[in-house]
Amino acid sequence: MEEIDLVVVGGGTGGYTAAIRATQLGLSAAIVERDKVGGTCLHRGCIPTKAWLETAETLIRARGAATFGVHAENVSLDFPAAVRRQKQVVDTLYTSLRSVIKKHKIEVIEGSGRFLSPSQVAVGDRIITARNVIIATGSRPKEIPGLEADGSRVLNSDHLLELQAPPKSIVIVGAGAVGSEFASFFLDIGTEVTLIEMMPAIVPLEDADLGRALAKALTGRGANILTSVRVLPDKTRSYDGKVELTVQQEDSERQVSGEVILVAAGREAVTQDLGLEKTAVRLEGGWVQVDGTYRTAEPTVYAIGDAIGGLLLAHVAAAEGFAAAQAIAGKEAEHVDYGRVPRVTYTYPQVAAVGLTEAQARETGRNVKTARFSLKYNAMAVIQEEREGFAKLVYDVDSGDLLGAHIIGHHASELIGEAALARFLQASAWEIGSNIHPHPSLSEVLGEAAQISAGISIYW
Repeated sequence: MEEIDLVVVGGGTGGYTAAIRATQLGLSAAIVERDKVGGTCLHRGCIPTKAWLETAETLIRARGAATFGVHAENVSLDFPAAVRRQKQVVDTLYTSLRSVIKKHKIEVIEGSGRFLSPSQVAVGDRIITARNVIIATGSRPKEIPGLEADGSRVLNSDHLLELQAPPKSIVIVGAGAVGSEFASFFLDIGTEVTLIEMMPAIVPLEDADLGRALAKALTGRGANILTSVRVLPDKTRSYDGKVELTVQQEDSERQVSGEVILVAAGREAVTQDLGLEKTAVRLEGGWVQVDGTYRTAEPTVYAIGDAIGGLLLAHVAAAEGFAAAQAIAGKEAEHVDYGRVPRVTYTYPQVAAVGLTEAQARETGRNVKTARFSLKYNAMAVIQEEREGFAKLVYDVDSGDLLGAHIIGHHASELIGEAALARFLQASAWEIGSNIHPHPSLSEVLGEAAQISAGISIYW
């Protein structure tokens, strides 16, 4: 039997961040991982999907090259080559990550970890005594009862990344970030796409204006989008190489069909078979419950990332892992401020946000106003032929505080960083608008929206 300061069960973004930070603070640490370090984000989520989306955007730009005076003849997609590149990207980052973990002298123990007691973790026949344990087991695609993924006709996001050829048509159930991103990708490579969402708008967790704008963009590229509908799984049937799905909208039913169905109805925590019954760790709705330092009801056991719910984002898991390691080492550890976490949906155009939506801000009872600036008036957007989209700021009129920033457009994922920093620094709209932005640049769209908010715009 061996003893160690920290055992992290799960080697995803949150898990390896926690282990690395712990070693930097002088603790000994090990990671238990049943698959590969890097977790869902690196191997089945963020990284491979964004590699696919980059391929799709490159294809779009190549097809439109003549607009820029560049003649690219016979532009086409080599899907197997795109898959190979996706795997190369993942392998490159995986190699780099393993090198970093090795540098910090962190042992990666292969296998599934389970608690024998609050201080003992078993991995196969190996038993490790740990002064502290972090649960970082992540999440997996959630299934719809009666529409369970079979890996053939009904797929989840993991299955989709294993495709060797794109389907001719696809029905996507769930228009959150995952569903919308795959809808965007498949549209751009020529697949017929039907996107279904039970809420009134796609990307329903974001500002309603972003959802409407994205729906317009996807519909303009050929997507069939159905919102405020309920799927009736018991009426699903397969025929002639297709799957037919019945959906209900108000009091009427209709059928939609595709070669495959992608179920993108959210994710659920992976907490089964962890031996949590040997501890005081509590679950609620399947999620591990933690306090402000990510400590569970068991004093020596912490939990982070997708296992605790909330914003299921890799960068959130990393921030939580960092904070948990700080707490374990007896250092100052601030709870992550989720109000300043940037959120991005990597569709084309991209959707990015930080802070409160307009509806959420109004619910606080504050004197709320919004300001928008369109990319069609932005010089760099005109140069790049990427004029679709806008920046929208939500702010408090009385204090001038920025409450939320919402961007749809080219490189929105890069632009939202400034707004996230502004939220961190508690900047006012006037301060953002008074910050000098380079010209021409897409970043000016945020500055212009802020200037409108502060009443200092030369255009309004």
